[in-house]
Amino acid sequence: MTPETALEVQIERYRQMSGEERLAIALRLHELSCCVSREGIRSQFPDASEAEVERRLRERIRLAYDL
Repeated sequence: MTPETALEVQIERYRQMSGEERLAIALRLHELSCCVSREGIRSQFPDASEAEVERRLRERIRLAYDL
């Protein structure tokens, strides 16, 4: 299967899902990306408290929306 065909199949599957199912996927992807970002922050700032990690995560998210 080519990447183009795989994308078409994936889009078709999304179209067959309910809005609730698509929203659940989006929320899981958001949480996954936050977890990955937190780990990156912890790697970059190993002495950061959990509050500092969360502050830096919120700042990264805000910066992404400002693009």
